[in-house]
Amino acid sequence: MHVNIVGAGIIGLATAFELSSRGHTVCIIDPSPGQGASHAAAGMLAPAAETVWGQGPLHQMLAASNKSYPDFVNRIQAISGQRPDYLTSSTLVVAAEPADREALHELVELQTSLGLSAQKLLPSQARNLEPALARNIAGAVLCEDDHQIDPRSVVRILLEYFQSDLVLEQCVEVIKDDKNQTTAVLTSSGTRLEAEQTILCTALGTVRGVQPAPVRPVYGDILRIQGPPGPALVTRIIRGIVHRENVYLVPRKDGSLVLGASVREDGNPQVNVGAMYNLLDNARRLVPGISDCSLNEVIARARPATADDRPLIGRIDPGLVISTGYSRHGVLLSPLGSTLTADLTEHLPASAMLKDVDPYRFPTYSSDTLLEQSS
Repeated sequence: MHVNIVGAGIIGLATAFELSSRGHTVCIIDPSPGQGASHAAAGMLAPAAETVWGQGPLHQMLAASNKSYPDFVNRIQAISGQRPDYLTSSTLVVAAEPADREALHELVELQTSLGLSAQKLLPSQARNLEPALARNIAGAVLCEDDHQIDPRSVVRILLEYFQSDLVLEQCVEVIKDDKNQTTAVLTSSGTRLEAEQTILCTALGTVRGVQPAPVRPVYGDILRIQGPPGPALVTRIIRGIVHRENVYLVPRKDGSLVLGASVREDGNPQVNVGAMYNLLDNARRLVPGISDCSLNEVIARARPATADDRPLIGRIDPGLVISTGYSRHGVLLSPLGSTLTADLTEHLPASAMLKDVDPYRFPTYSSDTLLEQSS
């Protein structure tokens, strides 16, 4: 089977990898591969540390995808000869003040009820693990099974592997036959690319002939800083709560750190100076040594968020599947999302999880509207 995949972020590329592994051919269409949210993402694989109240089925999805990550990484290495930067160092969630500690400890009850690893630590125990932590932190929780991957390494490896299958153009329209089944896509140059199946992994992008997905842009500002020469400033992911605001530091193998991330819905795609200052101030409250780091990069990207934070994975017509709306969980959910999407594309029996990511769970996204648009 030949499949068009529109969008070359980590979701589109992971889906191409999954389908290719199953013996299918792919054409990946994107004018700027890997330059969207995947380029900014820190790559925390943190089902425990990311746990928040009221997310229901999402908890199980995050945990299931996290468990499949070692196999996902090994399979990429096996076909490409290159190993993504996957680190199994744990995550330390740190509270700056007593009120932050209370919020942190309230979550531990939920985390453990979900079968996730979360161990309360005294400030002294946390500093024994990470000596660079501030002496006046109020407490911490150790999440042993929360790891990290550098999304840029995954995207780079898969783009190299699929280099001959890339079309560096914008997909502007899906083409349907008289039975309302997608049979091809049209690119910005007017090229018609036919396929038995088409998958839209377009994040916030829209394509003529398909109802826009019920997603909204949530912007995040992210900094990349370089640690001073010598031993690494921190060896684990440090996630912090400072005055009830979240901040994180993700150490990379080269001694750099990813510092993020703001959450903005102001429609501004540019870096926000106030948000950047706030991130630095909160991170310095937890790890004072970042004042000695140098600045490598500041970047802002929009995440495609849904109202319930769960992605949109579903069949739109007999030849068209959608896989988008991963909010801030796109990297973590890549193995699971690509598997579910590939199963749908192959018309395999539906996983029970698909009902939780069905695009039609939102009333504004209906098959009636799709039919009206195509008529």
